Amino acid sequence: MPEYTSLRTVPGDFFMGKNVLIVEDDEIIQHVLEWRLSSLGYSVCGKAATAEDAITLAGEKNPDVVLMDIQLKGPVDGIDAAKVIKNRFQVPVIFLTASSENGDIERAKEVSPDGFIVKPFTDTDIRVALKFALE
Repeated sequence: MPEYTSLRTVPGDFFMGKNVLIVEDDEIIQHVLEWRLSSLGYSVCGKAATAEDAITLAGEKNPDVVLMDIQLKGPVDGIDAAKVIKNRFQVPVIFLTASSENGDIERAKEVSPDGFIVKPFTDTDIRVALKFALE
């Protein structure tokens, strides 16, 4: 039986090294996500705090998946940014949300997201959402 490392991944895991773009306007959550993703074997190819930067980075960095906060600072929110990224770059988008307001969830569903992660989240939440989005 293979040894499992503290990275919580299986050796030879297909998802290891996949590039993730983090879109989160809270710097602390950005850092936590980056650390957790790295510990799970993913690579962070970029971080954005606004929808506009997220769209630009998605085009420049060619991520395998985007973790997108729904509520972003600025005139454009994460839902609108996800629409653009999914349509223009065909990249899976997983929403991060602390809000369970029906209006946000209903609007987000219109984008056909590839997953949802509710804050506060665990490594398991991240790992499962990414696995589903990348399969």
